[in-house]
Amino acid sequence: MKGKLILENGIIFEGNIFGYLEEGVGEVVFNTGMTGYEEILTDPSYYGQIVTMTYPLIGNYGINLEDVESKSPKVKGFIVREKCDNPNNFRCEMDLEGYFKQNKIMGLEGIDTRALTKILRNKGTMKGIITTKELSQSEINQKLVAFNNTDAVMKVTTKESYVIYGTGTHVAVVDFGIKENILRSFMQRNCKLTVFPADTSAKEILKVNPDLIFLSNGPGDPEDLKGVIKVLKEIIGKKPIVGICLGHQLLALALGGKTEKLKFGHRGCNHPVKDMQENKVYITSQNHGYYVSVLPEEMEVTHVSVNDGTIEGMKHKNMPISSVQFHPEACPGPKDIDAIFDKFLSII
Repeated sequence: MKGKLILENGIIFEGNIFGYLEEGVGEVVFNTGMTGYEEILTDPSYYGQIVTMTYPLIGNYGINLEDVESKSPKVKGFIVREKCDNPNNFRCEMDLEGYFKQNKIMGLEGIDTRALTKILRNKGTMKGIITTKELSQSEINQKLVAFNNTDAVMKVTTKESYVIYGTGTHVAVVDFGIKENILRSFMQRNCKLTVFPADTSAKEILKVNPDLIFLSNGPGDPEDLKGVIKVLKEIIGKKPIVGICLGHQLLALALGGKTEKLKFGHRGCNHPVKDMQENKVYITSQNHGYYVSVLPEEMEVTHVSVNDGTIEGMKHKNMPISSVQFHPEACPGPKDIDAIFDKFLSII
């Protein structure tokens, strides 16, 4: 079936629809990973976004449910140059078409993804609509204006707290849309995890007396989470705190720093980051549209993006507080810097 992507700047890409036939409206972004589409589709940080894959062939190893990073896909739509209709891998359980129909996700294939990526790089990420319908300009404007992603975190966070038992360090995890492999990374280090919803009070978190508080990744603009920032201000100084991605940004805001939106974001599994302490460069997996633009006074930079010089990690000069912008747990991507989890645990 014919379909199209309508960007908010008026540019239209025509292609073929696959998956579930329901219109999708979201923020159009791109990911430069050559593999890892299963993890990308199910990463809660992509909630509310239409993801474009820059690699031209997607779906050639199918879908294996052991590889997903949450219970269901979180993307609003998915755009590829070519979808593989006949995946070939011994772990394959279903193809993209069936997975999208099952989870009510609309996909678009057959468009020039290189041209789309260049537009997003030059003009910045923008809202878009994937549809099979002929829409008037007023209908397009109405749909784009109606879309917002301010409640994204509350859509993807756990609805109630739960415990994953272990014999080691007790980590209180604040779930803003956590990836499964972050939990697994702590579990591999024998940690006991108490996972809390994003809107949990400081009193409730501190009541379990954790050794460490971890702030997870998640979708959206960190400045929208004013209640969370207030809670973090109450916790700072009482327990060691670490964070990844959105957790890193929220920590910066709670400590008096500032965040801003990147023009087109960092999304992929080939982003070089320099460790300023070790004087080494690591290749990292990243997925964020916002960054720490002004470092809090009491923090110092630990990691920097080699591509654009943005802050990729920081630590407190006096207190046990540390965070990174990239994803050390990978999935998808290289696990060069998985040792960050050991550093997190060592600050206690």
